[in-house]
Amino acid sequence: MRIPKIKRQERLRETIEETPFITDEELAKKFDVSIQTIRLDRMELSIPELRERIKTVAKVQWTETVKSLPLEDVIGEIIDLELDRRAISILDIGREHVFTRNNIARGHHLFAQANSLAVAVINDELALTATSELSFMRQVHQGERVVAKAIVKGISDKGLTIVHVDSFVDSEKVFAGTFHMYRSTEKKGE
Repeated sequence: MRIPKIKRQERLRETIEETPFITDEELAKKFDVSIQTIRLDRMELSIPELRERIKTVAKVQWTETVKSLPLEDVIGEIIDLELDRRAISILDIGREHVFTRNNIARGHHLFAQANSLAVAVINDELALTATSELSFMRQVHQGERVVAKAIVKGISDKGLTIVHVDSFVDSEKVFAGTFHMYRSTEKKGE
């Protein structure tokens, strides 16, 4: 049984406020309507499309800016950043990221998202990956959204900053990496 339009729009607004990164496709499934209906509802309610919601949330949440590389060099879109502590980015897997034969994401894109996030979280003008340890948990397919979360774990005995990155599709971990990062200004353990 379909929900009346006014009630659906009320619930749509609540859902987007609670989960700003939800896609129109996910909303259409949730409310059992077409994607076009969701888009029309959003327009009537003056709710921007996903990409604009992400940018808005990012502007509100960011307390600092990336220092170690230009933002256009980050793979994915950074939505949260606290230098030398943590960062989050999202990457929507499109046709350009997958093998044409099976629509499975090429591993180097998942690595690049995680690695560039590990670089971006470093509070320095220059940050380079010295070493990395990686694990891929499952294949990622075209159309999926990968959320990468970086946490600075500390300083190694060699003076390298240790950054751990976990990447998820929904709540399922698909990638894990530990990056040992060189920085131009040496930082001693605290």
